[in-house]
Amino acid sequence: MPTLIRWIFSLTIFFLLVLTGLRVGTYWAVKHDSVAAAQLWPAFVLGARFDLRVVATAMLVLVALGAWPRIGAFRHPAARRSWVVVWATFSAGLAFIYVADFLHYRYLGQRLNASALGLLADARISAAMVWETYPVLRLLLAIGLATAGCVVVAGRLHRWAAAGPVPERRWLRGLWYAATGLACAVGIFGSVNQYPLRWSDAFNLRSDFGAQLALNPVESFLSSLSFRASGYDAKQVGSHYLRMAAYLGLTHPDPARLPFERTVAARVPSAASARPPNVVLVICESFSAYKSSMWGNPLDTTPFFAELCRQGVFFDNCYTPHVGTARGVWATLTGIPDVEMVETASRNPTLVDQHSIINDFVGYEKLYFLGGSTSWANIRGVLTNNIAGLQIFETGYFKSPRVDVWGISDKSLFLEAHDVLRAQTKPFFAVIQTAGNHRPYTIPREDLKEFSLVEVADAALKAAGFDSLAELNAFRYSDYTIRKFIEAAKQAPYFENTLFVFVGDHGIGGNAGAMFPPAWTDQRLTCYHVPLLFYAPKLLAPQRLHAVASQVDVMPTLAALSGLPHRNTTLGRDLLRQQQLDGGRSNAAFIVDHNTKTIGLIRESHYATHHLPTGRHELVWADFTRPMPAGGVESMPDEQAALTRGFYETARFLLRNNKKTEPMKGPR
Repeated sequence: MPTLIRWIFSLTIFFLLVLTGLRVGTYWAVKHDSVAAAQLWPAFVLGARFDLRVVATAMLVLVALGAWPRIGAFRHPAARRSWVVVWATFSAGLAFIYVADFLHYRYLGQRLNASALGLLADARISAAMVWETYPVLRLLLAIGLATAGCVVVAGRLHRWAAAGPVPERRWLRGLWYAATGLACAVGIFGSVNQYPLRWSDAFNLRSDFGAQLALNPVESFLSSLSFRASGYDAKQVGSHYLRMAAYLGLTHPDPARLPFERTVAARVPSAASARPPNVVLVICESFSAYKSSMWGNPLDTTPFFAELCRQGVFFDNCYTPHVGTARGVWATLTGIPDVEMVETASRNPTLVDQHSIINDFVGYEKLYFLGGSTSWANIRGVLTNNIAGLQIFETGYFKSPRVDVWGISDKSLFLEAHDVLRAQTKPFFAVIQTAGNHRPYTIPREDLKEFSLVEVADAALKAAGFDSLAELNAFRYSDYTIRKFIEAAKQAPYFENTLFVFVGDHGIGGNAGAMFPPAWTDQRLTCYHVPLLFYAPKLLAPQRLHAVASQVDVMPTLAALSGLPHRNTTLGRDLLRQQQLDGGRSNAAFIVDHNTKTIGLIRESHYATHHLPTGRHELVWADFTRPMPAGGVESMPDEQAALTRGFYETARFLLRNNKKTEPMKGPR
């Protein structure tokens, strides 16, 4: 065997063992107790094929270049040194990608994918968050040590290969090179069948955890780049138009022009409010339902908010369309899911022009409060370009000191926003966007005099769905900050005529354990299930509603509750009106998983999913008020499958056909 081929084979075995070891480490770090051992073997076998593709690509380069006499790995000392640099670069790149992938997966439950490129658009903020959250210097040291270790092993294997015998006949050496090149090509193709190995094959394992475990971060990242293209298919939109028109309640559907606008008349003013109600919309960072007290979390993390829910109109079956703060803000304010597969819609300059029902709050002061900067994900552009007369309160305005990369603490944000609100002389629509329940989970020292940290055993922590004490205490601190805000607001004149709305920007994936059915963990519903509360003791009678609700329903419901005539171009509906019509049974919540390229729809007690790359359908029982039927998985009804696709295609269309218009004017 030629020395180069011997070196290539030994390097291949070494790197495959390293990557397999990393996959084993990933499994032990994030394993789910509900995953059967029988599901692991297929995941590891498929993962080895993905790993082989990455290693084979590197080895094919070595075969092609290493055989040249002038740059051969065994001909000249200078060439050998250059190959050491090559392997150092390759090893450092792998180490960096795997570290980034591990941290990405620990936080979002998703392997590293091309959507992470969106962080480069806010590189300064992203870098600060990473620095404040993770032991960066130790991670860099670990990457350096891993790189050095790989280089040392590659050097020893090089010396071992050089010491072996070589074939004297040129034709035999040529045969070895050809066979090795062919083996690398097969490894890259990933299959001996007609079709190559694709990243989407991981999702044929029918286990989300198994699929995530099988994926190689290099493969996942590069494959997801193909979904950067955006746009819509007019033919697809047209084929689903009448179905979506019926769901949205369009009175004059027109399949030729594809209009989705509907004009909503002013609701008869409530006797409890002779003047327009103020609105305070709080978009809560990472407000996961299963981690909250309202569903019986054993650590009782949000007792104050749970009490608010008992005093207001609380939707306990609400979902966000996606994961990510920028996407959550977009869906809440525009009423359209952000179905852009890589960059967020807010970062796409061609999509910034969007109609928002907020503009129909004529005569209202429009206020937006964020403890950090609205430069993040170009949120400022979305807000200022589409909400007329909006006043933004952000970094540079507040008197309170910054506590971390996200700006001032949530308590300071709430109290400084309260000071602005109580000074208003006109009706106001205020949005308060929190950020504290996010890594690095900072709790100001000054608040530790009143807010007490807790210590919880690791087993109890995991059973309640938390990864760390820092996360648990940050979640509890968010409840404390809401309490401080409501207590302050109750002392101000604006409180009695204000409609407070709380909704999570998204949830956090994790193991919901025995708190929810397996679908919440297996299908990652923990990422999307959030509280939705309309709280106004003087205006709304308390009730807890289990009808399905979505983040996109917030603005249509708010406008109707405020008694305003408005123009609805969203994919959302007035939840309370639907409650009167059919008890909310027809409500639907659309979900898009940008990582797996899966779209889904929750309706009544089922979660229907459609995997875009493979076209695979699945229907999962998702109702946590009743036992799950045997097996938990059924075939998807054609209507629900069609409506799922209809939401997706319509959202793609509306992102590009929802231009802002003049606000509606008329009697209340």
